[in-house]
Amino acid sequence: MTFTKITEQSSKYEHLEKMSVHDLLTNINQEDKTVPFAVEKAIPQVEALVAQIVTKLKLGGRLFYIGAGTSGRLAIVDASECPPTFGVPFDLVNGIIAGGDKAIRQAVENAEDNPKQAWIDLQAHNITENDVVIGIAASGTTPYVIGGLERCNENNIITGCITCNAESPLSQTAQFPIEVVVGPEFITGSSRMKAGTAQKLVLNMISTTAMIQLGKVKGNKMVDMQLSNSKLVDRGVKMIMSEIPVSYEQATELLHTYGSVRKAIENHNI
Repeated sequence: MTFTKITEQSSKYEHLEKMSVHDLLTNINQEDKTVPFAVEKAIPQVEALVAQIVTKLKLGGRLFYIGAGTSGRLAIVDASECPPTFGVPFDLVNGIIAGGDKAIRQAVENAEDNPKQAWIDLQAHNITENDVVIGIAASGTTPYVIGGLERCNENNIITGCITCNAESPLSQTAQFPIEVVVGPEFITGSSRMKAGTAQKLVLNMISTTAMIQLGKVKGNKMVDMQLSNSKLVDRGVKMIMSEIPVSYEQATELLHTYGSVRKAIENHNI
């Protein structure tokens, strides 16, 4: 089967250094507009993986993302935002980046080239067959990610992936591949651009849909969100007011008493 690394193909734009600021911004935006359409084509693949994730999470399993570079950083962003947004335990959704925490802010040389390290990193979290592991790599060729999924497959752990090349080695390794083919980047090979945007969109879809399926949203509101600052407290008070007939002051007291929007509403209705 032929594998073409579209993410590395030459940009359709030439002489970028000669473009005006306006032209640079306009052309980048033109390319960015194509990303949601590429994601749309992959929705059936996303749906298949999310169904597996929801099943495992409902049984007490966890979700892991593994990636290197931009892909790993996007994984960590998505995972770290689940607890404050949905009030879930910090270890329910986990982002692991090749090279460890240092790699979040700066490149760690050769970290992505070790095919054995991801499994070691996953074992540090006591990974089991109750969990789901998603490998993220724009190219679909990152040894760290592929090696991690191979070991997961050997240990009966459900695997998925997010990549931006069709029929890549990563796609062929994952049990539930997601391929969002966004085409060549504005700057040749700079997969932090369209590919990174596509990965972020898919991660948003996966985690948000899974959390809704787990009952972490009521109506369209984040009723289990962590009340970590005054803005979120105010938002929580207004959520309560939209659900039950109380004043701002009464809603504030309920929120402080019960500690979450959900509990405040449920206990008021008892």
